[in-house]
Amino acid sequence: MKTIIRAADDDDLDFLERLEKSCFPDFQQSTKSKINYSLRSPFQRVLIAEIHDESKKTAVGSVTLYLYPKTIRIFSIATLPEFQNRGIGKRLLEHVLGLGFNIKAERISLESRKSDIKLIKFYENFGFKKVKELKNYYAKKEDGIRMIFPLESNGDKQSISNIIVVSDPNSWNLQIEGVKIVSSRSYITDNEFQSLKNVRIFNLSNSYQYQKMGYYVSLLASARDHRIIPNATTLRDFSSQSLIRSLSGYIDDDIQKTFKLHDTGKISIFVYFGKSVNPKYRQLAQKLYHLFEAPLLQIDFVKNEKWLIQKVTPLSLKKVNPEHLDKVQEFALDYFSKKRFNKPRFKNYKYDLAILINPEEKNPPSCPAALQNFKKAAEKEGFYTEFITKDELSQLSEFDALFIRETTGVNNHTYHFSRTAYAEGLAVIDDPWSILRCSNKIFQNERMRQNKIKTPATMVLSKTNYRKSKNIDLKFPLVIKQPDSAFSLGVTMVNSMEELDKSLEKLFKLSDLVIAQEFMPSQFDWRIGVLDQKALYACKYYMAKNHWQIYNWTDKNKENWGNTETVSLNEVPEEVVKTAVKAASLIGDGLYGVDLKMINNEVFVIEINDNPNIDYGIEDYILKDELYTKIIRSLFNRIEINRNIAQFVTV
Repeated sequence: MKTIIRAADDDDLDFLERLEKSCFPDFQQSTKSKINYSLRSPFQRVLIAEIHDESKKTAVGSVTLYLYPKTIRIFSIATLPEFQNRGIGKRLLEHVLGLGFNIKAERISLESRKSDIKLIKFYENFGFKKVKELKNYYAKKEDGIRMIFPLESNGDKQSISNIIVVSDPNSWNLQIEGVKIVSSRSYITDNEFQSLKNVRIFNLSNSYQYQKMGYYVSLLASARDHRIIPNATTLRDFSSQSLIRSLSGYIDDDIQKTFKLHDTGKISIFVYFGKSVNPKYRQLAQKLYHLFEAPLLQIDFVKNEKWLIQKVTPLSLKKVNPEHLDKVQEFALDYFSKKRFNKPRFKNYKYDLAILINPEEKNPPSCPAALQNFKKAAEKEGFYTEFITKDELSQLSEFDALFIRETTGVNNHTYHFSRTAYAEGLAVIDDPWSILRCSNKIFQNERMRQNKIKTPATMVLSKTNYRKSKNIDLKFPLVIKQPDSAFSLGVTMVNSMEELDKSLEKLFKLSDLVIAQEFMPSQFDWRIGVLDQKALYACKYYMAKNHWQIYNWTDKNKENWGNTETVSLNEVPEEVVKTAVKAASLIGDGLYGVDLKMINNEVFVIEINDNPNIDYGIEDYILKDELYTKIIRSLFNRIEINRNIAQFVTV
């Protein structure tokens, strides 16, 4: 279910009259004739809040505005009683503030009944200030309060502007609130666009071919640090059939499933702002948009032995089927109504940060309280911050940095997010090579051995060689690991050759190589957090009750975790910290959790983890808010360094 803000029309008159009667006392209601006048007045604007679900559209709220040269006055704002307390009023206010930023108004003004304390508090929480008391404003003994939201001092120049670039603005007949339409030539040559900051460009030029105007729009947008869709890299991708085939491999199962019952050898799908005009192709269209990010697309499929993408063509508006234009209008309104595109900024943020999470994950690397602490730290450091999920890959190019806070893996979407973000030039934690290296225990074992870092006695068992010799030059019990095991998953203990055989029989079905290590019992493992090749925090992770690991995956009770003790770094043996930093530095310069054991004054690295746990009340116990700030500041510094380097690079 989505809330859309649209312009009101004559068909809304009865709804607006019903809304007035439902929400206001008699002395405050507008008559039907007055509402009708507002709909037609060039100096007023009436907007409707409409809820969309799959079966219907329902008008639920409205705001009426007076547009003065430097002021937008909110004359009336209301939500049907049965839809109140759902954020509709806030959504309408956000839209009005966004409109104010776009038309460069200096302030938003409104009046409220002095007796309506709850409503006044709502406006104050939003940033409005009381400026004047109005005696008998609504009726005798019904005083009013005038309130102002000063736009220039609150958010102004850093708010994101949305610009659609077309070859001929006169041919653009879609109406989208808060979006500016300019010509390709103007965008390329006018000084106004050369100096703009914090702007998002949607390139709908007639041609994207190399050295054509549309190509230069995307190229220059990247050079100006404008967020551009499609970017120059995507345009090159459209011309590479091999790359298109390679990328489509990510969604091959979806393609085959979607067209399974299609009885011709060819088919085309039209994707407008991430949606298909045919509901049958809705899910596939969304995934295609994630791969080939352009506002308007035609994707042609052909069937040989199986269905393949034959061609991907970005479209200009004039090439869109006229029968589809109503849908393009609908999809565009929906697209630009999303918070990412229309929410005004009440503070001057320098960069945008995406934090990738999975709300359904049972054991995420950060609990909800820690995630909120990351967001607070990010906003203090100058980031506008959003939590995103795996369904929002297409939005990555709109951000400056990506912070992954769901469990990573080479074979799932987290690695694809990391790779895509890095390719787009974002600062990334966890970066793709860290995910790749940390996920493979064979790589880690060889890396530690080559650099003379002690680990438990280890053997790499090969499916072929083990079955021939069954020679194990290690002492039982042994810890057996899948090469890509993460956080104790895919890790088992065996106490005999018989148990080893049974374990390997299962694991060799998954991998040609398996890690075997001598078990080193200890009361706890050291966990040293490392960031930018420096120690960040230290914990003692104790083993789970009656178990040999810190987490007992087989225990269905709540108490399946061992205790955790967070200590100051100066309380940790120097050799433990030194070894942890050295080991993590062999992986990269990101954020890592290094697990170590200290036995008889010798330090052994057990494993190095990307995406380490940062939970409220545990890893942050010593540093408190400073822990979150240090991690966020690292991302900020990476952007600054990359941008400064880019100033000295010529193409």
